[in-house]
Amino acid sequence: MSEIKHNGPVADDVLGFDLHKTVVMVGMMGAGKTAVGRALAARLSVPFLDSDAEIESAANMTIPEIFERDGEAFFRAKESQVIARLLDEQKGVLSTGGGAFLNAANRQMISDRGVSVWLRADLDVLWNRVRHKDTRPLLRTADPLATLRNLYRDRVPVYAKANLVVESDGVSAIEEMVDRVVAALVTRPDVLERI
Repeated sequence: MSEIKHNGPVADDVLGFDLHKTVVMVGMMGAGKTAVGRALAARLSVPFLDSDAEIESAANMTIPEIFERDGEAFFRAKESQVIARLLDEQKGVLSTGGGAFLNAANRQMISDRGVSVWLRADLDVLWNRVRHKDTRPLLRTADPLATLRNLYRDRVPVYAKANLVVESDGVSAIEEMVDRVVAALVTRPDVLERI
């Protein structure tokens, strides 16, 4: 996959867009996939979809409760089913859980039916965003920072396979992040065109 990095804003507020494929936000927990994805969907006037929220709604349980009751393997199987359904139902912006892109079948499905955008954030940014939250089942360990560090080390090479890469620096406003994602997407006219 080709890597395209975007750091600077682009003034597209006055332009319209035609989205041809679903934009799938991937990356570590705390990278901003949901916040940036929701704002991107609003900017593009398309639906915002969240695979974790869909799983929670279908199960009538939180992700941590699903992990505790049924285990990670069960959750990952349901996650793949939900992502497939959301990619088939409508074009929009889809935020996925941090582990979704690790599955080779999910990566292929996303590449075939949409485009993946990795919000790349460094470990310090991620830790600052997740350390005070108890909603991350994978961080419910004796040393959550060490756990996050290990997840980061293991996952970054996989996230690097995403179609597009956008820096999530931890200081830029959401709208600036959306500008960066739009700038990356318009380099792919098969995904997003200005109209």
